[in-house]
Amino acid sequence: SENRRARHDYFIEDTMETGIVLQGTEVKSLRLGKVNLRDSFARVENGEVFLYGMHISPYEQGNRYNHDPIRPRKLLLHKREIRRLVGKTKEDGYTLVPTRLYFIRGRCKVELALAKGKKLYDKRDAAAKRDATRRAQQALGHER
Repeated sequence: SENRRARHDYFIEDTMETGIVLQGTEVKSLRLGKVNLRDSFARVENGEVFLYGMHISPYEQGNRYNHDPIRPRKLLLHKREIRRLVGKTKEDGYTLVPTRLYFIRGRCKVELALAKGKKLYDKRDAAAKRDATRRAQQALGHER
């Protein structure tokens, strides 16, 4: 599952792969693709990294053992990686945003990006650039 909104709203400086602590019903919902990363972000608290705002829909067959859809979830990183993130996020404007959620050998992984927020004019510039390249490609396609 991808967070396409992150590429639109942020300049992505760096990415890293992290593990995530999940409950059984959450894993089952993830395998069915019932996850929304749109408004999610990560924060470092007491030397641990937590992911907030990620919505994992309750599992249909989960009955009373189901999970809270938007509970904070712990991310698994090495201590030196966490220290590096603390140093970077202390700088102005940097935030931690999940960009992708995927499985490797049965384990769920989160691609966490160190990102800086885009201003409205940055978004407009990006849109104008995208449109210009699209028009150029179409013009080249019509010549053939």
